[in-house]
Amino acid sequence: MRALVVVPTYDERGTVEELVTALRALPSPPDVLVVDDASPDGTGQVADALAGADPGVSVLHRPAKGGLGPAYRAGLRWGLDRGYVALVEMDADLSHDPADVPRLLAGLDRADLVIGSRYVSGGDVRQWAAARVALSTAGNRYVRALTRLPVRDATSGFRAFRAAVLRTIAIDGLTSDGYAFQVETALRAWRAGFVLHEVPITFVERREGASKLSRRVVAEAAWRVPAWGLAAPLGSRPRRAHPASVVRQDPDAASPSAPSTR
Repeated sequence: MRALVVVPTYDERGTVEELVTALRALPSPPDVLVVDDASPDGTGQVADALAGADPGVSVLHRPAKGGLGPAYRAGLRWGLDRGYVALVEMDADLSHDPADVPRLLAGLDRADLVIGSRYVSGGDVRQWAAARVALSTAGNRYVRALTRLPVRDATSGFRAFRAAVLRTIAIDGLTSDGYAFQVETALRAWRAGFVLHEVPITFVERREGASKLSRRVVAEAAWRVPAWGLAAPLGSRPRRAHPASVVRQDPDAASPSAPSTR
């Protein structure tokens, strides 16, 4: 399966080389696209050096910091235009383990969107303050309550898409700028009838740099989620010629409290 990992960056000079090197050292290495928003710390230049030494690494330079959603839209569009069959999103700060990428890609054998989940059985969050964990889990409950999206970690930024999903949900027309982008893509995929699958991951707090979470990002999600819920009451979705409505988890990752579409 021809796969591309899209990595948005802004001031990630301290980790981007380690991440890209680890991805390219995997047994079946995916190609990597670094999408840099004109990082003032020189992240883009580090990425350029990596691309110059490895034809499997590319860099997309954007003129200014424009937000997570626009960076992903640009990177995913770049991958679609070049014929990649599978596209992966992940953070640049090593909070996501590159060794988990093959598990996400393997999940595409039975699903259309595979989400690396912190909140299914077997998933974990390490080195976060209790308040940050509470905000994240509350945010995901908020999404489920208002949209009926049957995913425990809709805000996860570690996921793999089949290219057909991104084409169907029209990524160029997505409107979110911050972390709501992750909710929007999952919700649109589910409502379009695609199969979603969660696999447990361990998320580790970044060891360098600053979190990109801000009040503006939280506020965007707070108003967009109910708007999306009202757009399709009770989380209903049209009947399509896609696989049956289901969110699958690894057999050993089932959680009694996990929402189900069965």
